[in-house]
Amino acid sequence: MDYSIFIYLILTVLVVALGWFVNLPAVRSERTGYGFARDRRAGGAGHSVNCRKGEGDDCGLRRGSAGVTRRQMLNRILICAVFLLLFAVSACRIAVGNDYWVYRSDFLLIEQNRHVSFEFGFVWVVRFLQSMLNHDQYLPVFAVFSFFTVLFFVRGMADLSEQFCFTVFLLMTGGYYFSSLNSVRYYLVLAIAMYSIKYVLQDEWGKFILWILIAAAFHKSVLVVIPLYFLASREWKKRHMLLLAAGCASLLLFQDFYRRIIFYFYPFYEGSMFDTGETSLTNIARCAAVFVLSLLYYRQAIRGDKKNRFYFYCNLGALVLYVFASFIPEISRIGYYLNITNIFLIPGIIVKIPEKRQRILWTALAATAYLAYFALFLRSAYSTDIRLLPYRNWIFQ
Repeated sequence: MDYSIFIYLILTVLVVALGWFVNLPAVRSERTGYGFARDRRAGGAGHSVNCRKGEGDDCGLRRGSAGVTRRQMLNRILICAVFLLLFAVSACRIAVGNDYWVYRSDFLLIEQNRHVSFEFGFVWVVRFLQSMLNHDQYLPVFAVFSFFTVLFFVRGMADLSEQFCFTVFLLMTGGYYFSSLNSVRYYLVLAIAMYSIKYVLQDEWGKFILWILIAAAFHKSVLVVIPLYFLASREWKKRHMLLLAAGCASLLLFQDFYRRIIFYFYPFYEGSMFDTGETSLTNIARCAAVFVLSLLYYRQAIRGDKKNRFYFYCNLGALVLYVFASFIPEISRIGYYLNITNIFLIPGIIVKIPEKRQRILWTALAATAYLAYFALFLRSAYSTDIRLLPYRNWIFQ
């Protein structure tokens, strides 16, 4: 029996448990000025301190010398602990994922200044790291990419989620984190794309595009989020649904046209093992279920909420792609740029449901569905074309 699966299970329990104690409004108050209050006892109108709603004007008395409350300091410690646990499991892995030794071979080719089919940013970073290390020291290279992947995932969740604990739970049981142990470049840029969503919601398009261009230096597929996230950020009217219908029709009628565009950028995908025309029924089911939940509480949770409306359109876009664009090789990768927002949308909807019993019911249903998916995911992780299990690390080989 393989006991390494318990590492994944224990890790999931630990990070979700830590996330339970995170107070997100206090976290955001450090960065956004949320809930500013005057500290009259600290000097009147000339001094402002950052307080959570409900703390009152004496919250400044509970701050340390750096102007940080105990609550905020606890949040930092908890979020840092989540990061360290996720980073440790990722950085210490060896021979995990069917791409692991392929990447190691490519690291050697890069060291020899030979051609590899990677973007220049990835090549430059690997070459720089290898110049600092001895020959064939691939473990630190993997660790560096693990560091930034986990960092952007955790920062993105802290910035965007309405329920940090639930969002961490969905990230883990949805397989996003564990899949990052395999596709190094793709999940790095997926994490950056998720982190950059905050700039879309703040209408800071310059910063958003800058981050996406940086990410594109590691995996150029991320460029697709520029038009997709722009469309999702618009407030669509009923008449705009005609455009969506036209887009779906064009995907059915002009498949050859779209394929020519795709293969211009990715010629090696044409006729490859990825060019099968298949789509994931599981992904369709997940997006469809979230879509139904969104429609049920559209008035309460979606229509007047800019963040949830953005996530709603992202999920709808993913559903459209999975159903109508299966001719695109690796359609799941494009879809993930969109449906990863479900880790924010689901909690964002549930917290806005007025009735407590309904909130409890939908929380239980969502958790049960994701746990069932997680079980199937872990079962498939032993497959030879995935190889996320058994988990091995260089500490206890």
